[in-house]
Amino acid sequence: MRDSGRPVYLGVDVGSVSTNLVLLDAVEPRPCIVWKAYLRTQGAPLTALKNGLELLHDAGAWEICGVGTTGSGRELAGVVLGADVVKNEITAHACAALAIDSGVSTILEIGGQDSKLIILRDGVVVDFAMNTVCAAGTGSFLDQQAFRLGVPIEDLGELALRSRNPVRIAGRCTVFAESDMVHKQQLGVDTADIVAGLCAAMVRNFLGSLAKGKELRPTVFFQGGVAANAGMRRAFEEALGQPVFVPEHYDVMGAVGIALLVREALGGKAVPTRFAGLERVLDSQVASQSYECTGCPNSCEICEVWRDGIFLASWGARCGRQGRTDQTS
Repeated sequence: MRDSGRPVYLGVDVGSVSTNLVLLDAVEPRPCIVWKAYLRTQGAPLTALKNGLELLHDAGAWEICGVGTTGSGRELAGVVLGADVVKNEITAHACAALAIDSGVSTILEIGGQDSKLIILRDGVVVDFAMNTVCAAGTGSFLDQQAFRLGVPIEDLGELALRSRNPVRIAGRCTVFAESDMVHKQQLGVDTADIVAGLCAAMVRNFLGSLAKGKELRPTVFFQGGVAANAGMRRAFEEALGQPVFVPEHYDVMGAVGIALLVREALGGKAVPTRFAGLERVLDSQVASQSYECTGCPNSCEICEVWRDGIFLASWGARCGRQGRTDQTS
């Protein structure tokens, strides 16, 4: 890291669709986001991570006091960066929401490839549910339908708000939903009414698959990239019969949360960061590889990470054989 610069904590959220980075001021007593970046992962988390770090490097002089990683690629990013804290997305999103409003009781989070419902009581996560097996309620499905309709994804929400007679779209399955939308188009239904119907269908799918038997109390936060869609927010408010709040940094709340957790873990303590250093990470060549282990009948899929030909870490083994620190690529 640089010898002089603004003291900050770095939070990194590596997901299947987006890779997000946040810098949290290390001096301000209240959470203060001084820089953030939202990048498309595009199936290459290491490349997206490096691109984000290059943007960070060019944005100013920083003294990185600690690093945390979250998201589906948190282990990979944690090894590459030398993270001080590695936590799951549920913990990170809850921490970020509570820092904004300690009275948050419900978090609706919809990302590119999955969706989450987090239930909090008195500042503690007491229940959660995730949908990771169906794309019908995720941002990638919205992206796909926006492209098919010829509408920029950033305009989809405002288009839904212009609807006067939303139609009902089957939302339990992406195939049925798309077929239903095509049928409505062939009937001459207005595009705004179709988009509003799609938003309502996604909300029904979310609540039907994740919220069964759960009490969704206020205050309700809507987080994740899909929260940018005003049509989705309105559909949630209509379905729940209560206001739904979208925080300022809705798109990078996972990164905000993990940055806050790093500050909590290291702030005010004489504990040096494990961060490898910005220049070192940017100047090195990091690669990952996977293979099927034949050491025992488990046939585990092992993932390894290497930096400049030196083994860093591996995971995936159920028998404890991983961790081959004496190897070279």
